[in-house]
Amino acid sequence: MSSSAVRSRPAEALVWALALTFAGAVALLLYWFDPVHFHFYPVCVFHQVTGLLCPGCGTLRALHQLLHGHVAAALRFNALFVLSLPFVGAYGLRLALAQAARRPVPCVRPIWLWIALGAMILFGILRNLPFPAFAWMAPSG
Repeated sequence: MSSSAVRSRPAEALVWALALTFAGAVALLLYWFDPVHFHFYPVCVFHQVTGLLCPGCGTLRALHQLLHGHVAAALRFNALFVLSLPFVGAYGLRLALAQAARRPVPCVRPIWLWIALGAMILFGILRNLPFPAFAWMAPSG
């Protein structure tokens, strides 16, 4: 093992520790302060300007509900976000396991990125249509 690889291991561990600490702090903040009632959270500029819901609108409220174990309420706020979490989690686990074993980082095939982009665009369009069939895609609250 080269000396640079030995030197980078503590730095890498520090970066992971700081990232996990930050994520935990954000999760605690979001757990205790509901975005519906506290307005210090960032607002969606796209929604402010156009009045339309972007694919990310409702994500903070959905995450707050998930942290409290309310999956159905989280789905009502942002179904795309909630349904994408298992995929993001599985990739994160693959990434962590590869780094722990010092294997190359698993890549995401471009087709999956195009599918994700298409899903975001489709979700963004459907949740703004005035049809009752798509009303569940518009966050309430």
